[in-house]
Amino acid sequence: MPHPGYSWRPQGQPAAQPHEYVRGGTAKILTLFQPATGRVRLQPVTRSTNAIVHPWLKMTLAEIVAALPPVAAPLDGDQSRRLWQAWQQGLTVRFTLPHDLPPLRLLLIWDNLTGHKTPEMVLWLCRHGIMPLYTPLGGSWLNLAEAIQRILKRRALDGQHPQSPAEIGAWFEQTAQAWNEQPTPFVWDGKRRQRRRRRPGDAHRIGGATAHTPRSLPHGWRGHVEYRIPCQMTH
Repeated sequence: MPHPGYSWRPQGQPAAQPHEYVRGGTAKILTLFQPATGRVRLQPVTRSTNAIVHPWLKMTLAEIVAALPPVAAPLDGDQSRRLWQAWQQGLTVRFTLPHDLPPLRLLLIWDNLTGHKTPEMVLWLCRHGIMPLYTPLGGSWLNLAEAIQRILKRRALDGQHPQSPAEIGAWFEQTAQAWNEQPTPFVWDGKRRQRRRRRPGDAHRIGGATAHTPRSLPHGWRGHVEYRIPCQMTH
């Protein structure tokens, strides 16, 4: 029976690519990934400046927060602030939390870039109950969006010959849509945890980010991850 592969070609006639290389532009994929559910949201763009990234983030994150279930038991101001502060414990660099804080609804984990730390963006996140957390320098492998991008890239582009950045972006969107029809939750794990595993097959590795899933994956899946928090997104 057919199964996922890099390409299908008649025997003895391997796929060939033209030797000419033409740089026709760059496709960038803005990505938000929710490890607990495995759902991914993405947007193909040709440039990723703050003027492009921030509006898309605000629109998408606002939709995600609006879809969350209501807070079961609202906390008073001091309790809510302590919950926010708990996520700053142990951080080398902390930003000053605003005086008025809504209930904490979402954790946003993203790269340690200057554009992600602008006061306007950080204050917008706080007003919407979103706590930004930054991966350390040299620690991009901690960002699970990197893992899901690696999986989607293989599925969208392996064995293909795109002709334009727009075509690459369209293939990524189609692949993400198919992934979301049966998403796989990501469960965070690491090498130390693996050394303590006593039974083979306790989990299934995926995505190149030392992440695992307790569920078996269909044949051909190679990669996979979860943080435990109210609700979490990685960017």
